[in-house]
Amino acid sequence: FRGKSMINRRTFVASATASLLATPALASTRLPRKFRPQEVDVNPELPAGQIHVIKENFHLYWTLGDGRARRYGIALGAQGRNYTGVLTIRRKAEWPSWTPTQNMIRLEPELYGPYRAGLPGGHPRNPMGARALYLYDGGRDTYYRIHGTPDPDSIGQSYSSGCVRLTNDHVAELYDMVPVNTQVFIF
Repeated sequence: FRGKSMINRRTFVASATASLLATPALASTRLPRKFRPQEVDVNPELPAGQIHVIKENFHLYWTLGDGRARRYGIALGAQGRNYTGVLTIRRKAEWPSWTPTQNMIRLEPELYGPYRAGLPGGHPRNPMGARALYLYDGGRDTYYRIHGTPDPDSIGQSYSSGCVRLTNDHVAELYDMVPVNTQVFIF
């Protein structure tokens, strides 16, 4: 009886492990190495405490000073929907609510129309994810954000309405380091 119990337990553990490895949601969250957070060399003249978004490479850099930065893989908006220039973070939020802009609804009514009343923070379909950094041009809200995404497979791609998106884990890490009034350079 004892030997049979061990075989059953082993079979169960092996089956459970195989099931977990075959689950698409878990397998798809593995980012290519180039999009995983890592400390990298940057221009030594860049001061600490800035964010630089390099759109063509799908990377965001949080400068640390002394020629170093923390680099994250990002997703961006579709062609023609991305901001270019220098902005400032004026507000931060954990598990932010989301309401599509009128322009988003106008451009893609089938996609955004059903959500015109908005979604609460933490809702599985809320595209803002775990954290948001709100980008302003002077005192004007641009409606562009650096935020999380419930779709980690989007990292390294361009689609959506233009915000800079990181995985939820990565945006939570960045959020804890970045203070309000941080300058953001998007090029």
